[in-house]
Amino acid sequence: MNQQIERMRELSQKLTQASKAYYQEDREIMSNLEYDRLYDELQRLEQESGIVLAGSPTVTVGYEALEALPKERHESLMLSLGKTKERSELAEFAGDHDVLVSWKLDGLTVVLTYRNGQLEKAVTRGNGEIGEVITNNAKVFQNIPLRIAYQGELVLRGEAIITYSEFEKINEEIEDVEAKYKNPRNLCSGSVRQLNNEITANRHVRFYAFALVKAEDVDFRNSRNAQFEWLRSQGFDVVEYRLATAAQMEDTVAYFAEKIQHYDIPSDGLVVTYDDIAYGQSLGRTAKFPRDSIAFKWQDETRETKLLEIEWSPSRTGLINPVAIFEPVELEGTTVSRASVHNLSIMKALKLGIGDTITVYKANMIIPQIAENLTGSGTIEIPKTCPVCGGRTAVRSVNDAETLYCTNEQCSAKKIKSFTLFVSRNAMNIEGLSEATLEKFIARGYIHRFADIFHLSDHRDAIVEMEGFGEKSYANLIQSIENARHTTLPRVIYSLGIPNIGAANAKLLCSHFEHDLARIRSSSQEEVAAVEGLGEVIAAAVVGYFSDPVNKENLDALCSELEIEKPEEASQEQVFSGKVFVITGSVEHFANRNELKAYIEARGGKVTGSVSKNTDYLINNDTASASSKNKKARELEIPILSEEEFLELAENQQ
Repeated sequence: MNQQIERMRELSQKLTQASKAYYQEDREIMSNLEYDRLYDELQRLEQESGIVLAGSPTVTVGYEALEALPKERHESLMLSLGKTKERSELAEFAGDHDVLVSWKLDGLTVVLTYRNGQLEKAVTRGNGEIGEVITNNAKVFQNIPLRIAYQGELVLRGEAIITYSEFEKINEEIEDVEAKYKNPRNLCSGSVRQLNNEITANRHVRFYAFALVKAEDVDFRNSRNAQFEWLRSQGFDVVEYRLATAAQMEDTVAYFAEKIQHYDIPSDGLVVTYDDIAYGQSLGRTAKFPRDSIAFKWQDETRETKLLEIEWSPSRTGLINPVAIFEPVELEGTTVSRASVHNLSIMKALKLGIGDTITVYKANMIIPQIAENLTGSGTIEIPKTCPVCGGRTAVRSVNDAETLYCTNEQCSAKKIKSFTLFVSRNAMNIEGLSEATLEKFIARGYIHRFADIFHLSDHRDAIVEMEGFGEKSYANLIQSIENARHTTLPRVIYSLGIPNIGAANAKLLCSHFEHDLARIRSSSQEEVAAVEGLGEVIAAAVVGYFSDPVNKENLDALCSELEIEKPEEASQEQVFSGKVFVITGSVEHFANRNELKAYIEARGGKVTGSVSKNTDYLINNDTASASSKNKKARELEIPILSEEEFLELAENQQ
């Protein structure tokens, strides 16, 4: 018994640390497969011993909410769901009853309360007992009705999510690679819990109802399905679901298994609930789980294969990640041949060696992982030099895990941030070169400087065989690179990554020197400082960049690959010369804010992202709003213009 209790304490501690790291610190210290294995072991020991220790993850629901937002206790406790990975158990659960099979969405659970037809309150799940009040943020979700026809008290639960496509768009607009978000769930959690709901609105959060808690004086005919249909009639988006019987369960799960491969909404499984409300409620609940529902997590399909090599992949931080390369196997309908091992600690725990027989799976049917090593030779040697630059490596302990780093500050792999900026939309605009792809190309030695990107066709055969590529992807990438050869000088200057030279300052610099690159390269600090809007600090950065011998050589190589067009004389009168604008909110007279920005710049103005003492005008169609930019503009006595007022200003200046 004592050994069981000690093991339970050990498991509880490990699981709690892993859960805290995953949900509160956005890092992963063990795989999903390992977490589930340890959780199941702890649950079995508790059942065998009849003892549940204080703080056990099997009875603790979530973590306390942060102090940043007001807290509120839920009227009814929000329990977790019992879970299974066996499809047969779902049919057994259904028995002779109809059930609803729906997505288990991967976002942030929110409880909404409506009274007299108005959204009165929105509270996060928190720890299941106490959540955070986020009413102002919920009001700017993309698809929540602020007013409904039903006038009684309505309480419902749902998941706030950010779609994969929206997540990718948001990350694309972030030029700082290190500031990019890790996954939609983390982005959604931070977006929903912002103190400023303008930020929430810009993140395009959506809400999908998955449970009706209370609706006074409405007859739902004892049916969860009827509840969902009624919620739809009130204007809510409801989580996708299907009615099923035990006999239909296999086909129903197969439908969702097929769809998740391309589903835009993050999901980590399914939920099965009895349609018969009274029957489900009559079953009661355990200390943690209601008995009317069960969660289904995808059974990880595993395959045996042989480890061929460990590829050491350096990143922008100097971290060198071990990547397992193995004989290709079919998993969840796709061929996979590589999986990240994450760090040295995991690699050592798996006792990896070339030629070992390993089992691999896809976590949540998406991300390839190594499940276990059936041979366990442990013969992998840790490299003493970086595979990209040849610099010395060092083993460091980070977050209780051993990791490998390149110590050479000039390692080209560490310059991934500069390469990502170089190919970005406002720079050279090369599609198909994501940060992850650039890291792979750099790690394989295909890219050392900007000019090398224009010679990726030299590595055609290897690129086509890379995971995620193929003939079509390769052809699209090469075409995008060829298109980028014909460009403008402001794009080139911006793409170089000179400190404080963004797209707007690059245009100012080029305009001042009449789009003559030779003049810019040979200019003095005094000459650059004379460019209106730049100043001494930026001038020092510009002159310093162009006087560096390595930068000179790299720029010469880059320019030999490009056709830089010289713009025609400006046809627009420079009515906004020297004026600084900030644009916020939606626009009506232009296709988007970028079009309005181009309109201003074509007339000599400059557009920045934040209001400061240097701002001349803030453009916001909601001139009376209490947004942070409006507030700052009022404090600095900066005019706030609607689009109509701005266009009138432009006309009067001509």
